[in-house]
Amino acid sequence: MQKTTLLFTDALKLKRPKAYQVMLKPAGPSCNLRCTYCYYLEKSNLFQDGTAFRMTEGLLEKFTREYIESQEVPQITFTWQGGEPTLMGLGFFRKAIEFQKKYAGGKTIENSFQTNGTRLNDDWCNFFADNKILIGISIDGAEHNHDHYRKTASGGPTFKRVMKGIELLQKHRVEFNTLSVVNDYNVHFASETYRFLKGIGSMFLQFLPVVERIAGSAEQSGLSLVAPQYSGEASVTAWSVPPLEFGRFLVTIFDEWVRNDVARYYVQIFDATLANMAGEMPGICVFSETCGDALVMEHNGDLFSCDHFVYPEYFLGNISETPLPELISTQQQFDFGINKRNQLPRYCLRCKVRYACHGECPKHRFLKSPEGEPGLNYLCEGYKLFFQHVEPYMHYMAGELKNKRPPANVMNWIRNREKQVVKSAPVPGRNDPCPCGSGKKFKNCCAGKPLFKG
Repeated sequence: MQKTTLLFTDALKLKRPKAYQVMLKPAGPSCNLRCTYCYYLEKSNLFQDGTAFRMTEGLLEKFTREYIESQEVPQITFTWQGGEPTLMGLGFFRKAIEFQKKYAGGKTIENSFQTNGTRLNDDWCNFFADNKILIGISIDGAEHNHDHYRKTASGGPTFKRVMKGIELLQKHRVEFNTLSVVNDYNVHFASETYRFLKGIGSMFLQFLPVVERIAGSAEQSGLSLVAPQYSGEASVTAWSVPPLEFGRFLVTIFDEWVRNDVARYYVQIFDATLANMAGEMPGICVFSETCGDALVMEHNGDLFSCDHFVYPEYFLGNISETPLPELISTQQQFDFGINKRNQLPRYCLRCKVRYACHGECPKHRFLKSPEGEPGLNYLCEGYKLFFQHVEPYMHYMAGELKNKRPPANVMNWIRNREKQVVKSAPVPGRNDPCPCGSGKKFKNCCAGKPLFKG
């Protein structure tokens, strides 16, 4: 990668206490499901050395020791993902906890575990409960939404098995949250999806937009889904979420949340937006000004710059050959993180909602700006719609935080405003664009709701 000149903020970053995240994939890309939109299954083509997709105990111990000892913070989080991590079996994770206790050195150790939920049983849930492990369940909404793309290897549905897993987590009082992939199908069921997730007991909701480009033919690496800098012929996949529809999806959910659910349910993108509005760290890399502190390690010790950049050109090395702290601190990784900011097109630099977006994930930056400059995010149109829509509410909540008052006061603020109906304002026609900015017709959006002063 091209080296960049260190700016003042970059120097400050280097002086911060060393802290980073490494997402662990102990079973590599192995999974018991075959979700249509999964970008990780084909990563198996990167590992043609004949070894099984299983992390060894020796490698696990080496990583655990170096990961804990190299960080200058009192709390360390181990993040387990896949593929499907339960394929490693309970014995592997019992050993992981043993190693964490061995090398903790007085630090607090926490674990988060992302799973499709289909293989959970009482033994797994007892283990999670005993070790206070936070579980992330991948579920895309109600049955028709979830089963549309999340299928077994034979093409069968998975929803009922996931729901059984959630019931077991609840039975054993295991804390869980949900991750929902927003695609071309479920994007049209925003309210239904939000209410469903609340109904199953999810208190913290993540909505991950799926955006992938597929090459006309597989690369030499065997990968068909390509990185943003790919210059060959490629097209956006059919299951990718349309940008404007994604923005409307977020707006629909936000409008329900901000009126009824603030401080009761937490939606990751809403939290991040409020943090950026208040001048705080957003807590999620895609909406941070820079990135590079969230890496991924495969089952064999290969370290890559990011979970979304497991491509040969983003390979940093293997911890069996080079200590983890050295790989984390390479110029290549620093450039990867700082280029998130430094490679924004001028179109983004002039954007009024840049403070909230920061160009989102570099993986999605494969469009050209209106001026023809590369690096525009595919989802730009949708994010602009969302961030502009939520800005007055976020501004009010940020003010409440600044004055040490609860942001949930926004709900009363909205109710008081909506009582002040603007009688002199002309009511839009049924087929006119809705004045709320959603892009929908008035009859399909705010018809019947009170209009309030802006």
